Amino acid sequence: MSHNTKNLAAAVHGGKNQRTPMRPMIAEYEPKKHGVKTELSDVVLVKYKCEKNDVPITVTNGSTLPLVERQIDEEAALYDPFEHRKLAHPTSDLDTLIHLLKGSLGTGILAMPMAFRNAGLAFGLFATFFIGAVCTYCVHILVKSAHRLCRRTQTPSLGFADVAEAAFLDGPEPVQKYARLAKATINTFLVIDLVGCCCVYIVFISTNVKEVVDYYTATDKDLRIYMAALLPFLVVLSLVRNLKFLAPFSMVANVLIATGMGITFYYIFSDLPAIDDVPNFSSWSQLPLFFGTAIFALEGIGVVMPLENNMKTPTHFIGCPGVLNTGMFFVVLLYSTVGFFGYWKYGENTKASITLNPPQDQVLAQSAKVMIAVAIFLTYGLQFYVPMEIIWKNLKQYFGSRRLFGEYLLRISLVIFTVCVAIAIPNLGPFISLVGAVCLSTLGLMFPSVIELVTVWELENGLGKWNWRLWKNLAIISFGVLGFLTGSYVSIQEILEGK
Repeated sequence: MSHNTKNLAAAVHGGKNQRTPMRPMIAEYEPKKHGVKTELSDVVLVKYKCEKNDVPITVTNGSTLPLVERQIDEEAALYDPFEHRKLAHPTSDLDTLIHLLKGSLGTGILAMPMAFRNAGLAFGLFATFFIGAVCTYCVHILVKSAHRLCRRTQTPSLGFADVAEAAFLDGPEPVQKYARLAKATINTFLVIDLVGCCCVYIVFISTNVKEVVDYYTATDKDLRIYMAALLPFLVVLSLVRNLKFLAPFSMVANVLIATGMGITFYYIFSDLPAIDDVPNFSSWSQLPLFFGTAIFALEGIGVVMPLENNMKTPTHFIGCPGVLNTGMFFVVLLYSTVGFFGYWKYGENTKASITLNPPQDQVLAQSAKVMIAVAIFLTYGLQFYVPMEIIWKNLKQYFGSRRLFGEYLLRISLVIFTVCVAIAIPNLGPFISLVGAVCLSTLGLMFPSVIELVTVWELENGLGKWNWRLWKNLAIISFGVLGFLTGSYVSIQEILEGK
């Protein structure tokens, strides 16, 4: 008996010293590819499906079959992932819409007038709706791909990074080996994006507080001093480990930001100047900054999959009109309104945050700055929670029995890191644009297109007539790459010049 045959026999009959039996490779004819395939990709996919369905991965001695089988397309089509979702508190369509609005409406709204200044009044309005439509469409194709993969892998629900991993595992053979890399890449960009947002929050808070303190104390202290002074307060806030305890902070922040925005709108709409004086187009060189800021403001793709996975009726999420279309329409309308009227009112004097424009000598205007600064401070804990969860999940095994100490140490280190980055780059406008260009053009535009292509590549007529899905996704990816490169270059240039 040859060495290989002995190994195979031992794997099938189960040796005493073997804890996990090996499985022989089985070659089978696959009609769809008109060729023979091995089970190598199936072994990986089965492990993935077992994990997602809470099925033990070990295979019984003597068995050559996995506990969760790869289903043929006809059987997969009969599987309804929505029926298998076990949700303790599923959300209604209205709840999901409110969460979507909250997840998409961030500090970016305060930077929209600055974005319009970099684009021009008429072009900014058109481009905001265009970018909003492209971002919404990319969410559509991501969720549709997730639904298709849930059926194919017999999994009730998938997160953003899980969708990428499942698509690559079940996709064409050359890309299967990149499944773990695809998941890790998306998680890395999510962490960079959310940590970047935390840094932007610190700059926002410090800038608004400095304006108020400088005015009433007649001093002009360095902005970095205010950032450093924030550190102990942010550390205390970051030590809250339970999301439930952060919810009250979020409610207070919502009330404060709504009041602060109301006061800012009051100043914007009072005494609007003649619209003829405001340019309709700025310059080509400033457009990359507009792209970065607009996509930073509009892109809420990180919250989409968790919201869809928790819905009572997930089919209503991407229907017509649907929760997604309704929510994104209101988000784009609100952002373009703030950007359009903010730039119309203040023109070339528009600052990086619209809260910094109203007159300093009025208590009402100063109170709006304080309200929004406090609101953003309270939201920091919530923003910090998600990247911390992703990082901690990958690092906790290294701390052994001292996990609690390790988690607190990591939390404090991450807060110190965000404050240090903010101190290093206190220039708000280009910083926002950089985060948008680097992270959100990849997460919001490129990755959903790649995921859809990998998901439909091997389906019969998957790319559509004349391969229209291929050309459409290549166009979106090219748009994302262009925004990524030009936005990053111009933003870094502005940061280095310290404009």
